[in-house]
Amino acid sequence: MITSRMMRLCWIILALMLWFPAQAQVAHAAQGRQTGLPAITLAELTAEAHVTLRAIKQGGPFTYERDGAVFGNYERKLPKQTRGYYHEYTVKTPGSRDRGARRIISGEVNEYYYTTDHYQTFKRIRE
Repeated sequence: MITSRMMRLCWIILALMLWFPAQAQVAHAAQGRQTGLPAITLAELTAEAHVTLRAIKQGGPFTYERDGAVFGNYERKLPKQTRGYYHEYTVKTPGSRDRGARRIISGEVNEYYYTTDHYQTFKRIRE
């Protein structure tokens, strides 16, 4: 027989299970925005970076085969996250015969970072 005390305990457990993941998501999203990195506005991005950012948000199509690959953050310039959190996308460099050095790195929580020097420095894209 289920007592009112047991029922109340079940409700408390259920409420905590629902509340904690939501709090973790909020903290996770805030962490992505509070990076300490310099920021760059959309107006400051190159036309090619706008094309790449639009493709990322639309889910493609992408120009380069490596676009969408997991970015390992081996240089540790971006906030530490679990493997698979970040993905890299090429920003076309006019006149370059290869992919060039410009990239946009996306995080899982609508966060984007821009590098013009192949991962040496990053700026958080401020939307």
